[in-house]
Amino acid sequence: MRGRKRISMAGACCYRPDAADARLAFHLREGAYDTDQLIPIVAALGRLLGGDEPVILIWDNLPAHTSLAMRTWAAEQRDWLTVEYLPAYAPDLDPVEGLWANLKGVELANRACFSLEELAAAAEQGVGRVRGEPELLFSFLQQAGLSL
Repeated sequence: MRGRKRISMAGACCYRPDAADARLAFHLREGAYDTDQLIPIVAALGRLLGGDEPVILIWDNLPAHTSLAMRTWAAEQRDWLTVEYLPAYAPDLDPVEGLWANLKGVELANRACFSLEELAAAAEQGVGRVRGEPELLFSFLQQAGLSL
């Protein structure tokens, strides 16, 4: 399948510690993510969330999340960023997995797209729907067995 194009999605379910708000950060790109693409995305997440509040990022063990370059960069951001890693093979503990399941169950269900642009548009439509329903974001947290 050489030459086959793909898009990758990165998402972060963001919650205020007092449960007053939930937000969804989302990024889409052609190809796969690596550390070099993720660092500016996480930096932008800090700005999106206000920049002056501490952020705890809960990540799975994707190689781009655990690379030496990512760990070094994250350590340099410790004034605002704390990274916690989920145990290996524990997608049920990751709230963002609820997002992916939701998108796959609604906008992306049984969809045969003719282009990456069409697929991206369907994903963006789903993200817009989820962003409009903060209670849905809280349900992803609850589904993972987590609370604030």
